Amino acid sequence: MPSSLAQSSFRPADAAESSLVIGNVVVAGRRTSVRLEPMMWEALRDIAAEREISLHDLVTEIDRERTTSSLTAGIRVYIVEFYRSAARAAGVAATAAVPG
Repeated sequence: MPSSLAQSSFRPADAAESSLVIGNVVVAGRRTSVRLEPMMWEALRDIAAEREISLHDLVTEIDRERTTSSLTAGIRVYIVEFYRSAARAAGVAATAAVPG
């Protein structure tokens, strides 16, 4: 059964900074804090539940496989890639305008 972080382990970041939420996760046995938007936390929990793994295991996997400079960026990239792949599998054309 998938496990997730308790709601109490999330707290809003300083309001002056942004609407980021700080969450504590265990990555490869090491506790660390990650700051993400609430929607990103929700997506991450949904992905972990769909894959039937814990949020900690998912973030450990993302950390191990990421090519980005930070864990937070790696998590965001993973979430986008996950949902783009799901959209392609559902037959939705992936079209994106890149600002330039």
